[in-house]
Amino acid sequence: MHKPGNVVLGGLFEVHYTSVFPERTFISEPEQPRCKGFDILGFRHAMTMAFAVDEINKNSTLLPNVTLGYSLYDNCGALVVGFRSALSLASGREEQFLLEENCLGTPPVLGIVGDHYSTFSIAISNVLGLYRMPIVSYFATCSCLSDRKRFPSFFRTIPSDAFQVRAMIQILKHFGWSWVGLLVSDNDYGRNVARSFQSDLVQSGEGCLAYSEVLPWDSDPNELRRIVHLIKISTARVVIVFAHEIHMIQLMEEVARQNVTGRQWMASETWTTASVLQTPHLMPYLSSTLGIAIRRGEIPGLRDFLLQIRPDQHDNNTYGNNMVRQFWEDTFQCRFAPPPAGWVETEGELCTGQEDIEHVETEFLDLSNLRPEYNVYKAVYALAYALDDMLRCVPGRGPFSGHSCATLQRLEPWQLVHYVQQVNFTTPFGDQVLFDENGDVLPIYDIMNWLWLPDGRIKVQNVGEVKESVKGEEIILDEDKIFWSFESTEPPQSECSESCPPGTRTARRKGEPVCCFDCIPCSEGKISNKTDSMECTSCPEDFWSSPQRDHCVPKKTEFLSYQEPLGICLATASLLGTFICAVVLVIFIYHRSTPMVRANNSELSFMLLVSLKLCFLCSLLFMGRPSLWTCQLRHAAFGISFVLCVSCILVKTMVVLAVFNASKPGGGARLKWFGAVQQRGTVLALTCIQAAICTAWIVSASPAPHKNTQYHNDKIVYECVVGSRVCFAVLMGYIGLLAIISFLLAFLARNLPDNFNEAKLITFSMLIFCAVWVAFVPAYVNSPGKYADAVEVFAILASSFGLLLALFGPKCYTILLKPERNTKKAMMGRGTTKS
Repeated sequence: MHKPGNVVLGGLFEVHYTSVFPERTFISEPEQPRCKGFDILGFRHAMTMAFAVDEINKNSTLLPNVTLGYSLYDNCGALVVGFRSALSLASGREEQFLLEENCLGTPPVLGIVGDHYSTFSIAISNVLGLYRMPIVSYFATCSCLSDRKRFPSFFRTIPSDAFQVRAMIQILKHFGWSWVGLLVSDNDYGRNVARSFQSDLVQSGEGCLAYSEVLPWDSDPNELRRIVHLIKISTARVVIVFAHEIHMIQLMEEVARQNVTGRQWMASETWTTASVLQTPHLMPYLSSTLGIAIRRGEIPGLRDFLLQIRPDQHDNNTYGNNMVRQFWEDTFQCRFAPPPAGWVETEGELCTGQEDIEHVETEFLDLSNLRPEYNVYKAVYALAYALDDMLRCVPGRGPFSGHSCATLQRLEPWQLVHYVQQVNFTTPFGDQVLFDENGDVLPIYDIMNWLWLPDGRIKVQNVGEVKESVKGEEIILDEDKIFWSFESTEPPQSECSESCPPGTRTARRKGEPVCCFDCIPCSEGKISNKTDSMECTSCPEDFWSSPQRDHCVPKKTEFLSYQEPLGICLATASLLGTFICAVVLVIFIYHRSTPMVRANNSELSFMLLVSLKLCFLCSLLFMGRPSLWTCQLRHAAFGISFVLCVSCILVKTMVVLAVFNASKPGGGARLKWFGAVQQRGTVLALTCIQAAICTAWIVSASPAPHKNTQYHNDKIVYECVVGSRVCFAVLMGYIGLLAIISFLLAFLARNLPDNFNEAKLITFSMLIFCAVWVAFVPAYVNSPGKYADAVEVFAILASSFGLLLALFGPKCYTILLKPERNTKKAMMGRGTTKS
């Protein structure tokens, strides 16, 4: 179909979907292939281009003083026909032509709208790209066509399969479908989609393919049965199909035969709106299908243009007239007499050419879903705007060599390619049209849902859109409108393995896709706080995993607390010992003039009681949460208090021995070395030595608080590290040395007369003291955490109580309960009797 003009645009459309090729011989001239199977939608695509050209010619602001023409060819659904048509369109005269009325022939085609199929576009662009002929396809989606080195002059107004694949993955991600099957056509379109889909799905990490199959081009029944059986037995509930209508018809017939239900079908744009599949026979299997469709647009005035098409309009164009007559015969089921040359005669009544097309039920006038037509419309306008920009070029400011401009009389196709690349306009429907560096249009798809109404009607409704923006791919879905054909009326679940909840990690099954995994609970101290976590993360040092392993909680702290039963008992014992010391001190002070108190060196007894009180109180420093000052003070107070205590006992023992020896001939001179001043000085000197040890310890390697996580993984044990084990050993060794000396001296004086029975009490008290601290060492070393502090406190209390009871128990008993013995006479008499 041709229309003359100053500039002619070519078009390639599928007006017939099959071709019959005659046998070729070397004797006779080969006949032209005959086209069969009138495609009324393909004819509407061609008429949309004719309408766009007509509309541009009526526009006074776009291409003024230039008339556009067109030359439309039918590819008949065959590559060889489409390829030959494209070469015919491009073979204009190379020499200069003049726009005059007497100019014979038609000017060359400067740009082509088409072709329909990706395979056809690849073949045509491979050849015409060598001459930089601009080709703007309205339906070829193969992502391979974005290769600018291979196809330097190819453009398209439909998104590429690369975006179609990403759009599909966005829908899968939205519904959480991670386990899907993939079916593709056995052609360039299908194979490229399969590669792109698998690659993008792996990179996105959103899912896996349960299977990937190629639908046979020749509808092999055995292969179809195998593929459908695979769909039936697979656990994948979602099936994605990138195929043409004819393949889907064959596939769904086999699906119906095997009664494969319960599958959610996802349609590529090639069959999302295919009415041939929307039949009561197939809808039990295809209802609730989700698919992406070419952007629907509106083309004002197209309906009126289509209503004007009549068989008598193209009398001067035989081929164009034949095409319209074919459309007329297909629409009204009539025939013209005689039949058009090259066409098979149809049955039915004769056509008059005056039939009313407006009142006949035909898909030709259903303009509610203009999708490929909208792309055709944009493709024509893209070429027109490019040509308009070229003609508005100001000489000396052009984009070509020497800042020259292209002229209509000397225009080369490659010059028009430059302007097509720069096109940027907005359609009446409000969509912006521009091409990126690969010739791809700004992508956008509608998301469609197949709805099977109760009355048997079938509706394909728009439920959202997915588009490219500066933020990446954006998906907008109105889920309330989506129809699901499943019992739960909810989106189906399609996962190889159920999602691993927080607190677990995924463990891939050997030899299976990454979406097939087992859920392994996180080990202690590790968590996962999201679904399908690949790894469990360790908690920070002061935290531990919760019982559910889904979040970290602060570790339990452990120290010898005043609130726990053990701490309460030890603190009570410490205060009780302090109180008893205070009571004994009061008793001794009150009875300080009695012989019992005076005979036992009252001043040293008072100092001993004060030191014992300090020993009881220092045990409180070992309880509570350790801090720097308590860690430093506890051992210093403990060491000094006990040295003071043992020093008093040591001096007391030495005084007892000195007094006893003074009763012997010549022994009185020794008593001058054990006067009150000497006793106080000895106690002070021995205590100062311990104070010096503690000072050196704190200055050189001070004890400090420490958070120990070695005893328990889920607990923090607060303890005081000694800092310097040598200083700690010296401190304990000094106390032990004084205790051993006291014990030995008291042991030597154990057989003194009764009036000097203090030595026996000292011997017994020192025996208890040494026994406690000898037992303390292994118990302390083998006790972890707070129990080490408890052992030390227990040793302090046990030894303190041992000294208190052994030294002051009998005296208090005599003072309080046997006052008759607390007399000088009784003490002396008892001594005489025993002697």
